[in-house]
Amino acid sequence: MNRRIFSMCLNLGAVLVLCAGVASAQKEPTTPTEDDMFCSNVITPEPLSHAIYVIAPEQAEHRITSITPDLLTINKGSDDGVKIGDQFLVMRAESDPVAHEQYFKGQNQLLRAMGTMYVDLGRLRVVNVQAKTAIAQVTHTCDWIQRDDIVVPFADRPAPTYHPDTQFDIFAPPSGKPVGMLVTTKNFGQTGGFGTTVYVNLGSKQGVQVGDYVRIFRHEGERNELTYQDKNTTYEMYGFGSDPVHYTWKDLPREVLGEGIVVRVGPNAATVLVTHTRIEFFAGDYVEIE
Repeated sequence: MNRRIFSMCLNLGAVLVLCAGVASAQKEPTTPTEDDMFCSNVITPEPLSHAIYVIAPEQAEHRITSITPDLLTINKGSDDGVKIGDQFLVMRAESDPVAHEQYFKGQNQLLRAMGTMYVDLGRLRVVNVQAKTAIAQVTHTCDWIQRDDIVVPFADRPAPTYHPDTQFDIFAPPSGKPVGMLVTTKNFGQTGGFGTTVYVNLGSKQGVQVGDYVRIFRHEGERNELTYQDKNTTYEMYGFGSDPVHYTWKDLPREVLGEGIVVRVGPNAATVLVTHTRIEFFAGDYVEIE
């Protein structure tokens, strides 16, 4: 009997340890991930230096791109102070390939005012140095790295801390802080939800800092619809009722859609990781600093 009880206790202990391990593994993250911080992109009017760039990937005679853990060559070597172990980030300036098709009126003008989109591509570590060139290994990849991509010295991007999800308030009144617009999403998309990276036209000039929270909202009663539908569908469809009074967006409560945390900041733009959403949102929705 004692042996049986002892065996049961051992089994129970193993189950408790296993459950504790599972609970630990499923613990909610408290900060954005490495990909969230180093693959987030930034919009800025300040041009990045093109002094260092990718010359070519290994096996360059038949390859045009590099990813982890490939080797590639950059155009600076020991003559310029490059050493084995040095780390670099790879970026590229990109523009919307279908910019002629605006999702909302004024979208292109806002993007131009925000600056140039610099896309994060990956991280390098130098493994061999020559006088005029260096060979580096790709240690982290966000996207394909190719010839002439911009290489800049590595700078850490400390991840901000999330605030508790219980703070989200769907009836939150206006904060009284700067209000802007959700201008576009990652890869120049027009819609998103939880986990989406978005770009807003509020930046350091408006006092925005990494770690700030942004609330996403829209005004009810606006006739400038963002969802794809016939104009004024909600007001003119036959048989679905009509208010006796014409209400404008100023007469109705706003609809709070979600919120996100600022992970990168430019002078006129901020990169926001969406941490909470109720429904999908669109380019053209409004944002405010919480």
